[in-house]
Formats: sequence, structure tokens, C-alpha cells
Amino acid sequence: MPESDAARTLLDAWGQTIAKRHREPAILAASGEVLRSFLAVEAEAKELTQRWSGLPTGTVVAVQIGNSPSWPAVFLALLRSGQVTVPLASDASAPALADAEIGSDLELRPIPRSEARAKVPGSTVLLKLTSGTTGAARAIRFTANQLIADCNQICQTMGIAAHDLNFAAIPLSHSYGFSNLITPLLLHGVPMVVTEDRLPRAMLAAIDRTGATVFPGTPVFFQHLADLPVGAPRELRLCISAGAPLPMAVWEKFKSRFGLGIHVFYGSSECGGIAYDRNGDLRCDGFVGQPMSGVSVRVCEETNRIEVRSAAVGEGYFPDEDPEVLGGGRFVPGDLARMDESGIVLSGRASEFINVGGRKFNPLEAELQLSSLPGVRQVVIFGVPSAQRGEEPVACVVGEGIDPAGLLKQFARALPAWQVPRDIWIVPELPVNERGKVSRRALAEQYLSDRGRGCSG
Repeated sequence: MPESDAARTLLDAWGQTIAKRHREPAILAASGEVLRSFLAVEAEAKELTQRWSGLPTGTVVAVQIGNSPSWPAVFLALLRSGQVTVPLASDASAPALADAEIGSDLELRPIPRSEARAKVPGSTVLLKLTSGTTGAARAIRFTANQLIADCNQICQTMGIAAHDLNFAAIPLSHSYGFSNLITPLLLHGVPMVVTEDRLPRAMLAAIDRTGATVFPGTPVFFQHLADLPVGAPRELRLCISAGAPLPMAVWEKFKSRFGLGIHVFYGSSECGGIAYDRNGDLRCDGFVGQPMSGVSVRVCEETNRIEVRSAAVGEGYFPDEDPEVLGGGRFVPGDLARMDESGIVLSGRASEFINVGGRKFNPLEAELQLSSLPGVRQVVIFGVPSAQRGEEPVACVVGEGIDPAGLLKQFARALPAWQVPRDIWIVPELPVNERGKVSRRALAEQYLSDRGRGCSG
């Protein structure tokens, strides 16, 4: 089958990787066993291309295979046959735009069409699913050249090269995992260790056993690792945190335990990497470092929203475009930020403001004040419906020996009266999704379900 013209640049780069790496290990298990050499990845890709032959060009294929060692081969096979890949999280359902799906058995199953669907433009090789800036699920179109640009920006900015060994515990289906693990393997020959085991001790033991040098993780990973009474793995040199804000307290505890500073990475599904703390020296909560190599970041003085421009920015949303937000090499996230000579500091999202009786406030700013109170380890503030004031703030708190009534008094001293949480919800740990993110919307829904009510005041 002739290879897709849309994927030519990416497939050519993969050919160069094979020429350089040949039989060298490409994918390892957590045990250290070599699961695939670079040539074996190529052989598997060819076999899958033949197995899935006959699909019309431009078929949208949802891939839901977890952190399978077959991920690079699956992507290569779909590229070669001119199909469009949709990485799918393990807990997600196939999106309505998908024509077929591939599960862990690597069998391709067509999805019956119930209605006519818009055709994906021929230049598209990948669709990333995201909630975007609206909260509604949508897809983002990417060309091969945009994926290459994002990979190059990541490897250049972070100093990741073929001599490194990535540890792949984050989901490969997520934009973070795809760009930091799959494309570096294909384009720069950076091998990886794949694992589904995310227990802290198991991850740390596997990093040490395999000699992994780079660990891209999420704040919750690093929080749990910092609680382990052990030393740093022998070869580990670079820890990267993305997916959610990294609290200063977690950074400090991890640095004290392992002697390694965590490098904060800020990106978005729509545009790939945006900023990176090259020094691994977290200045304050919300600090995300400097713009990535090849990325331009501007903060609008009127709105405090950022604007990102780079060759890695996606083509647009699909099927409904939103050119004011995404397109033409430009993306405007919903994040609020300020920029100084040291870098970018995030201060929340425009969509997360809580509206109390017509007055809006940024919950992140309140959280920064409250997280320093005695006994408080983490705090997330969200809004719930109020019959009289529109919304009321509620604080979800993780801490030790907390007295809710006493904590409310401390909150009242730290915040303006109208911003003081109406209720304190104490939990053993903050619930996060597969991507390591805390959703204020999901917290509010869970809170209302547990308490069985909104706020009447």
C-alpha cells in the first residue's frame, strides 16, 4: 500500500531513526526486558499495516490500548495507510467522530455510522481530544509537520536525546505522553520504558532497575514519590511535571528527598509545549518557566490571557472551527498569567472564576493564600449553585488534624468576607483524572452528590 503523502515527513524521519538505531532497544518493560528494538517496531508496523488494509483513506481510528509497547507501531501503521489516529484514554468512550476503533487486542473494529459526518481534511494525521476552553469535548487537527515541530521543541528545550531513556508511566494517549514519549522515540530515537503500574514504590523501583534517565510525571506522582523513605534512582537526571500546577511544597519535599529539582512543563493539547522551567528551580506556585524554543508567548495587558504562536500549534478544531481561539499558528488558552524577566506565572483560568452575587474572584489566588495555613497540605476552591447569590465558594481540603470550624476562622482572617468558603470538605487526597488533573467542575458535582444539596444562603 502506498504511504500517505500527508505523513511523508514524519515517516521519512522515522526511516532515519531506523538507519541510526537498527537493533538497539527501543521499548523496555519495567523489569528491564527489551520488548522491541527499533527494527522490531518497524516490523510490527508493517504487519499491522497489512492486517488493517482495505480501510478507505482518511478513516478516523480511535486507539485505546493503554501504555502498550505496540503504540509506536500502531501509529506508524495508520500513518502509512493514510488513516487519522485518535489517541483514546483508557476510561473514555469512542468519540462520535470515529469510524473505527482499536483495542488492546490490536483488532480493528469498524463503528457503524448512524449519520453523515464531516470529513477530516486530508492533511490531518492526528486528532487530539480535549475539553478546550469551553468544557465541551472537541477534537484538534494536527499535521505531521506540527507533530514534528512539537517534538523538536520539547527535545531541544529539555535537552532530551537518543542517549536518554524515558520512563513512560503517564498515559501515552494523552497529549503530554504522546509528545514527550512516542514522537521522541520515532523522530529522535529516544527509547522508553512502558508501564501501567503507577504505584509509587513500583515506579521508583522500575526507574532504578531500568536505568531510566528522564521521568515525565504529574504533580500527584511526585507528591507520592516524595513520601517514600528512599534515595534517588542511580541514573535519573531529569524529572518533568505537567498536566496540573505543581505546588511549591511538593517541589521542596521532592528536592529534599532526592536532591533533584522538578522541572515544570506547561503545555496544551491545542499547541503542544508552551513553557518550561529550564533550571528546575520553582520560584513560586504557578511558575512555569520560560517559553519553549521556537514558541512565542504574549500576555494581553487588558485580559491577562496569554497568546501562543509556534509551528506546533494545531490546524484547528474539528468539526467546528473556532479561529478566534485556534488556527493560523496561534492559540489563545483560557489561562490567566503574568510575565516578568524570570518567566511566566499562571494565575488561574478565566472559566474558573466564581461569581458570588455578581462579584467574581479567581479561586487560584485564594488557594495560594490558604495553602500556607497550618495543617493544610492542599486546597481547591470551587463554586456551587446558590439560590440567592448565584454561586457560593466551597473549599476541598487535604490536611492533617484539621478542625473545620477552626479552619473557617483562619479563612475568614485571610480572605474578604464574600470570598470565604461557605463549607469545608475534608478529603484524604484530591481526586485526579488519568491526566493528573483536578477538575473543579467534577469536584463540585461530587460534593453536591455527597452532600445532596447546594447552598441555600
